[in-house]
Amino acid sequence: MTDGIRVAALDDVAEGEGLAISKDVTGTEDNIAILRDEDGGVWALNDTCTHETASLADGWVENGHVECPLHASRFCLKNGAVEGLPATKDTVAHRVEVRDGDVYLYPNEQP
Repeated sequence: MTDGIRVAALDDVAEGEGLAISKDVTGTEDNIAILRDEDGGVWALNDTCTHETASLADGWVENGHVECPLHASRFCLKNGAVEGLPATKDTVAHRVEVRDGDVYLYPNEQP
């Protein structure tokens, strides 16, 4: 998948927020959360929190991490590593690229 999958326009993802992309579109085991930090960077993680079944796309994005809206587990935007309990298992990070105002996802490729 050399060109990636166009999953959204950059303007569809507000800074500090996320957007869930269906696994039917991505071909992955989980939906993918496209997350945009306060600096405008765009990141992609598996959408389901590894602690409970909450959507990370509905979480809070700031200071290089996303916080789960259910129990406040935190995950690193760059690599999916757990940064705050109660989660103890990392999530999966995916490569994402912004080109010409569009967000392209490369499922299962490391960022």
